[in-house]
Amino acid sequence: MKNVVIFGLLVCITVLVGESWAQEVVREEMAHKAMADCNDPVNTREMNDCARQKTDEAQLRLDKYFAKAKEQYHDDPKAVEALQLSQRDWLTYRESYCNAVYQLWRDGSIRGVMYQGCMLQLTVQRTHNIWQDYLTFMDSSASILPEPH
Repeated sequence: MKNVVIFGLLVCITVLVGESWAQEVVREEMAHKAMADCNDPVNTREMNDCARQKTDEAQLRLDKYFAKAKEQYHDDPKAVEALQLSQRDWLTYRESYCNAVYQLWRDGSIRGVMYQGCMLQLTVQRTHNIWQDYLTFMDSSASILPEPH
């Protein structure tokens, strides 16, 4: 019985220390991202963090344009459904293609940057396509949202 109690205490200590360690790792990661100068990244980790940050920003922009396109055509459920299906398929394509780029560079430390660059390029391109096809007009009327860059 004494061994069970000791074992239980060791497990609790391990869990508490492990949890504390995990929280510290998360804090360090957040601090590192906050400190990274994306105008002049100095190491691979900062390059990867900055590339991921640009991709995340582009994804937020795409989400905004996609939501606006759905809103614009809310009275045409078939058009919205087709747009949603195309987005699902596009997300699968983007992930698959950028994974292929990652594999191409798998032996180099540049692989993460190349993957994120692929994700960024395709996301920016998709945002522009949605803007052009769903948020602009054939006449000289102003677009629903500004042209994305």
